[in-house]
Amino acid sequence: MAFSFYNTLGRSKQSFSPLQEKKVGFYGCGPTVYNYAHIGNIRAYVHHDILVRSLRRAGYDVNHVMNITDVGHLSDDSDAGEDKMVKTAEERGKSVLEIADYYTKAFFNDTDKMNITRPTIVCKATDHIKEMISLIERIEKNGFTYLTGGNLYFDISKFPSYGDLALLKLEDLQKSEQTEFARIDQDENKRNAGDFVLWFTKSKFENQALVWDSPWGKGYPGWHIECSAMSIKYLGEQFDIHCGGIDHIPIHHTNEIAQSEAATGITPWVKYWLHNEFLVLDKGKMSKSKGGFLTLQSLIDEGFDPLDYRYFLLSGHYRRQLQFSFESLQGAKNSRKSLVEKVRGLLEKTSRGGAEAQRAQGEDKGEESGKELNISSYIEGFDKAIEDDLNTPRALAELWGLLKDVQGCNHSTTAKALEAIYDMDSVLGLGLKETVNNKNTGTEENEELKQEIEELIKKRIEAKKAKDFSAADNIRQNLKDRGIILEDGVNGTTWRFEQP
Repeated sequence: MAFSFYNTLGRSKQSFSPLQEKKVGFYGCGPTVYNYAHIGNIRAYVHHDILVRSLRRAGYDVNHVMNITDVGHLSDDSDAGEDKMVKTAEERGKSVLEIADYYTKAFFNDTDKMNITRPTIVCKATDHIKEMISLIERIEKNGFTYLTGGNLYFDISKFPSYGDLALLKLEDLQKSEQTEFARIDQDENKRNAGDFVLWFTKSKFENQALVWDSPWGKGYPGWHIECSAMSIKYLGEQFDIHCGGIDHIPIHHTNEIAQSEAATGITPWVKYWLHNEFLVLDKGKMSKSKGGFLTLQSLIDEGFDPLDYRYFLLSGHYRRQLQFSFESLQGAKNSRKSLVEKVRGLLEKTSRGGAEAQRAQGEDKGEESGKELNISSYIEGFDKAIEDDLNTPRALAELWGLLKDVQGCNHSTTAKALEAIYDMDSVLGLGLKETVNNKNTGTEENEELKQEIEELIKKRIEAKKAKDFSAADNIRQNLKDRGIILEDGVNGTTWRFEQP
């Protein structure tokens, strides 16, 4: 597959060419584990998942690294505000590490429900302080830092290309009155408004919870350094793709580039920067700091399956703002339910068709009837959509087009269509194969199917009591053709799904 991605560094769609053939190093900014992820956060991780699934389907060996920020994340990217981890720990009467562990588990519980593939490597900031100190020492040795007021700062004036990612001019960033930095509480120790802390020893907070010894004194790292240190450790000093939300562009990712390239001397540090847009509500961007944010559990409590929300996210391109409402989520739920029903219908048809074809072959009744369809054309359309900067709305349209056009086709064509749908879903991640086989429990359609099976078991028992063994056998065979196996035992009849 010939992928092209919109690279924020350069603001253009560019053909994808990894540093190593068929190998991709990918770093995605992970959560700060001081609270539950909100549904806007989850949009970013679904984007990461689509990227990884697409590359792996195309035959790439993807090393996906994600950080867990469990120390030193202030409420503003520019070294201002409160320490989120400490604040939550104090409010809950827990230690910082207890808070981090609880919300890390909650985060992965959410991503598992969303059918998001776990990263190859998950790295905690607190486990990599040594690597951060080592990287800071390299930056300092190369002349990009200054020590004042007890803290070590990165001097952006020493890095001429600072701000290229965000299309910001260095001379403007050095003047606090001309930049967004003027709107925040300024650090008087900074030479330039855009300078940032690499290592704190003089924290604005008394009794800072987590501190470590360093060449600059006992303290803790600035937020930005953790991503550089951990990505370099696991992906090398240059790698292919870095992802995150668009809010990371002007400060966090800009600072990552500056400190990483200042340390290594390698340009570009990352070849492709992919950023997802915000999920927006009627009142604007969702933010934890403003309170009242929606979690995945809040959607579940309203009667939605997590995969309904995944379908909703796939209906919009990751680089476009997506307006959230419960009405639009209900529409996604209805569409996904219809999708599952249609795919289940194909599965049932192939199961029945296979049995009928075998019987027909044994009775020499000739070839199967029904129209044929060029399945490969839909796969090609799907591939083109995904290759084109992960265009999931177009990819979904190809899936629906195949489902529509395969109606009335012969058994072999239907079987090929079902295989193609499962292949498409290996990227979309809607769990269709598992759901139609009823392995994804808890959905409305599965509960309905369970009730139907139980009713058929009762009818079979009644048929056997009436010595109508033909009717009983027909019920068993019909369920078997749908992939449902009945097992009679001393405690009655139980059922299970046949392994696909």
